Formats: sequence, structure tokens, C-alpha cells
Amino acid sequence: MNLAEIQINNTIKEYEVPNLRESVGWERRDSDYPLLFERILFWGSLRDEDESLIAFGYITGPGIEHGYLEDVIVHPNNQARGIGKRLVKALLQEAEIRGISIITVTFQEKHRSFYEDCGFTSCSGGVWRRE
Repeated sequence: MNLAEIQINNTIKEYEVPNLRESVGWERRDSDYPLLFERILFWGSLRDEDESLIAFGYITGPGIEHGYLEDVIVHPNNQARGIGKRLVKALLQEAEIRGISIITVTFQEKHRSFYEDCGFTSCSGGVWRRE
């Protein structure tokens, strides 16, 4: 598979991320798109040779010193090929370019080594969700 480079803030059709979310078993959240693109700081994505979206992730937050890495998704047919790591590193590089020096991420325990391999240091934290 000949893959292009990770793209930052490239054009993504409103149904493409919901399709990708669905492919990994997440809720589609169709109503989030395209509004999400207006509210986040930047996103990264990768397409295959057929121009299908196969990876997506974004950083949101105030954009001053701190940002939050969210929704890192790689299509199941393309997982375990280093694409996720390339995506995260491209997003971190873009954050650095923009002067964002702290990025946090929340992940399931089974993904700890992935994020540590991407340069994150694990620490305690918490999540609040509206019931």
C-alpha cells in the first residue's frame, strides 16, 4: 500500500469521519460534522490510494499553551501498520509549530503503551460525563 503523508486541515466531507468512527465500532455522531471542524484547533488525516479516509485525529482546546488530543481513529483494515503513531506524531508536530507545549490525551488502559510510544507520559486523571 502506497500511502501519502499525513495531511493537516485538509478537506474532509461531512460523512467521512462518521463512516470511519463506525468502522471502529464508535457512534457515528453525524451531527458533529462539519461543525467540529469549525471548533477544533486542527486535525490530521490520511487517505489511501483510492482517496478513502483511513485515519483521523484532532487537537482541541484554548490553543494558547495547552491542547487535548481527541478521536485518534485508524480504519481496522489499516491498523498495526504504524499509521496511528504517524498520525499522533504529525499532530504533536503541528502543535509544536503553533506554540502549544502541553498536550493531554485520555485513553483506555489497553492503549497505554501506544501513547507512551508516541511520547506521552502516563499520569492519573479523571473524566466527568453528564449522565
